[in-house]
Amino acid sequence: MKIFITGSTTGLGFLAGKKLIEDGHDVYLHARNQEKAVKLKQDLPQVKGIAVGDLSRQEDVKSIAKQVNAWGKFNAIIHNAGVYLVSPELTYSVNIEAPYLLTTLIKKPERLIYVSSGMHRGARLDINNLESNLDYSGSKLAVTLLMKKVAREFPNIATNAVDPGWVPTRMGGSSANDDLTAGYMSQVWLAESDDELAHKSGNYYYHRKLERYDNRADDEKLQDELVTKLEELTKVEFG
Repeated sequence: MKIFITGSTTGLGFLAGKKLIEDGHDVYLHARNQEKAVKLKQDLPQVKGIAVGDLSRQEDVKSIAKQVNAWGKFNAIIHNAGVYLVSPELTYSVNIEAPYLLTTLIKKPERLIYVSSGMHRGARLDINNLESNLDYSGSKLAVTLLMKKVAREFPNIATNAVDPGWVPTRMGGSSANDDLTAGYMSQVWLAESDDELAHKSGNYYYHRKLERYDNRADDEKLQDELVTKLEELTKVEFG
């Protein structure tokens, strides 16, 4: 299979990419800049390609989409990249604008996987001021809403979200007490598995099992409001 992963120089994205390469897939990864791309190629020499660009910059995101499209159609794309404890503007750009743009601009794959977080449950989400009033928890509710919207609009694509748990990555920190391997294996499973459940759509998983999520994610009006706002902010029509 042919698989692309964003935010894959470190952490869960890197580990998922490494496992998928070991499993024999054609894996394409993403690095924020050329220096990180060189290091990534050294760490994973079997990677088929590395898209380079900063997800906080809209023009870079559009460039990443062009790079990925030049490689042809993919079987699976994992929207893994994310930032934590940064400004609302950066949280917006990386955690929701970038996956929205890449979802829209990259040729549709057979499977789409979005990395959410259990922190989305009960989160505050101010859609009217999305670009200036968004915290990490709210961004993950937005990602889950986006997943649900994509699953609704593109029923032929297996589109799902994953809660990786609180795992000891650079983002999670050393106090994290969840299982690191389980933190990326749901993404790997959804990308490569022939299991019937992995071919379903619109689900939210934790460690390869269906998990409870904030029921606001099923609100189609809220899904549409989010996407309308993203269209307005990016000037890129959803589709």
